[in-house]
Amino acid sequence: MKPVTVAIDVPDPGEDVYNFLAATAAHESFTDHMLQDWTCSGPDRGVGSKAHVTSVLGGRREPIDIEVVEDLPPRRIVERNVSAGGRRVATGTYELAPIPGGTRVTFTYAWADAPLGDRMLAPVVRRLMRRNLQLAMRRLAAELDRRRTEPSAAGHA
Repeated sequence: MKPVTVAIDVPDPGEDVYNFLAATAAHESFTDHMLQDWTCSGPDRGVGSKAHVTSVLGGRREPIDIEVVEDLPPRRIVERNVSAGGRRVATGTYELAPIPGGTRVTFTYAWADAPLGDRMLAPVVRRLMRRNLQLAMRRLAAELDRRRTEPSAAGHA
């Protein structure tokens, strides 16, 4: 299946964005519309940081194991996602690039393996993922804004 890529520009410096995204548990704050019941394990950031979540997309509840497999501060974080009993394997890649006045955050979700049903419904699956990932990027921008403007929020990851 073709990957899905979404992006958003934020006024925050790349290092601040990276520091927020590097903490796996922080992702719950901007993805809980599609990923719920977060349980994190391993280191709180970096390679080996893990989360067990429940996807609630498309009216279905499905467990997903997420693990950070690549961490190149302050530019790139790659997560490996396994679900559907190991039949769905994908990567989620955050790439941060400087832009005038801030940072462009690009997220790419790329399937390595997908169940037959996903492949047969690829246009629908990709549209659902794109819509929810775009919402996650808008929520990420709002969370970064909140953390920047509320001094008490900056100390929490």
